[in-house]
Amino acid sequence: MNITLDKNDEIVMKLLHYFITEQGYNPIILHGAKDEIWLENTDGDYKIIRIVTNYIHNDEQFDWDIYRTKQIMRTIKRKTFSFGMNALSIFINLGDNVHLEENHTKNIDCIEIKNIDDLNKYDFLKETFPTITKIGNVTEQGLELFMKLTEEINKKNREDAIKADEVFSRKRPIITYALIISNIIMFIMTLLAGGNIFGIDANLLYSFGGLVNYNTMTSPLDYWHLLPSMFLHANLLHLLVNLYALYVLGPQLESFFGKVKYLFIYLVSGLIGGLVSMIFLGDNVVSVGASGAIFGLIGAFLFFGYHYRVYFSGIIKSQIIPLLIVNLILGVMISGIDLGAHFGGIIGGFLAAKAMGVKYKTTVSDNVNGFVMLGILTIFAIYLGITI
Repeated sequence: MNITLDKNDEIVMKLLHYFITEQGYNPIILHGAKDEIWLENTDGDYKIIRIVTNYIHNDEQFDWDIYRTKQIMRTIKRKTFSFGMNALSIFINLGDNVHLEENHTKNIDCIEIKNIDDLNKYDFLKETFPTITKIGNVTEQGLELFMKLTEEINKKNREDAIKADEVFSRKRPIITYALIISNIIMFIMTLLAGGNIFGIDANLLYSFGGLVNYNTMTSPLDYWHLLPSMFLHANLLHLLVNLYALYVLGPQLESFFGKVKYLFIYLVSGLIGGLVSMIFLGDNVVSVGASGAIFGLIGAFLFFGYHYRVYFSGIIKSQIIPLLIVNLILGVMISGIDLGAHFGGIIGGFLAAKAMGVKYKTTVSDNVNGFVMLGILTIFAIYLGITI
């Protein structure tokens, strides 16, 4: 088999090889986009890279290309749950009547590459991608170039598939089951101590570790209530609602983060939720329940989904965000719902997930920042509870 690549084909192949294998970009399939290739990396300096081989004759055609690019970027931004998006458009076949230097536009940087040496003309490009000029060191041509680049791109895709399978493959949710059983055992213990499935007395809940506000605390030793209060419930319906949410969310997050990280997120979310709850509780009110920890799982899901938003943008927008809105409305309309625990839990869960990190996505610096922010939040919640 004989494959002949013209100069533009070789430039495109070398650019694709560099951005896919060395910079972690992935191709985007766009319907109706002819003579252009779109690459995406949600963690890159440029979220989008376009390689455009279509011949653009004049400034009017160029302006139309930029307008259409912005429209497509808006669609990708919505689908990937991205708050900001910038692009690099690489034009391979611009006409002499296109004045590229006069056509700068917000969020889209444009360059023209007629040969590989043109990469050296753009200092900002070399600052963003310091190794990009290595493209010129590729000496293979024709079929040899095609086979080399194809093999390396396929290798990169296989490695990405292995990583994705490692992250997303379902594992047995042992910790989730243990948490569910622990909540059930604590409920049974309160029943055996004289509680009723339709409503357990506040004094009994307090004796088992229910939370009260800072003013009602008998001593600083009451902070030990933060942990057991996460496993106590006021009645059977309260228990069933929380355990159902835990059964739905828990196994997924336990698979995504791993057992130790997942348990850390759950417990820290519940503790932070409890600290915030104590600020807003009325006098002689006892707060119990796993909802702070469960909302922490939602916060962790948001953090994980942000880093894997190509996979989860639909779920976040169609399920997680509506769930938060519904709970906010119910919290305002129905008395007895501890909004402090909910809000504290979701923030605590997000920061706990940041501290634990997402495999292949976050850095040690991200983890350290997460722990620091958790510490600040904890101190701030205690300070507010004591001073308000």
